[in-house]
Amino acid sequence: MVNGRSAKLARARELDPHGDYRLGRAETMDVDASFDLVFSYLSLIDIPDLGRGIAKMVAALRPGGTLLIANLTSFNTAGQPDGWISDGEGTLRFSIDHYMDERAISVAWRGIRIQNWHRPLSTYMTLLLDHSLQLRLFSEPQPMGGDPERNAMHRRVPYFHIMEWQKPA
Repeated sequence: MVNGRSAKLARARELDPHGDYRLGRAETMDVDASFDLVFSYLSLIDIPDLGRGIAKMVAALRPGGTLLIANLTSFNTAGQPDGWISDGEGTLRFSIDHYMDERAISVAWRGIRIQNWHRPLSTYMTLLLDHSLQLRLFSEPQPMGGDPERNAMHRRVPYFHIMEWQKPA
């Protein structure tokens, strides 16, 4: 079975077979400033030492390079582990609590238990801005296709966002 990371690398190699592609943990990368693109897909929430991870990603970028991030929204992670709960009348509500408190959260996903980190959006933004990165795009894509009920829930509570940052030339 091909996991999401392998599929993304395979697609990149298909589009540009001569490119230099690396799969690794952001906080342990040791590469020089030579990459045009560093891509983080739903992984910032997995990094305990986020400051180190972002610093390593930025260090891997050449001047003018792009850091592309897709991450769970802080609204979503602030609701974990309870998330959607039924109120007294049977209506589903998403419970957000302790939004400003950075913390480890344990969640179950597809039969496995994982540890993520909730951080307010300001934590991510401050760390990225502290590296003098320039925000080029911020998007909270709406769900399309798939299960209409799940899409309706993600319209009520956004699931993820996309950010494109550029390292100054």
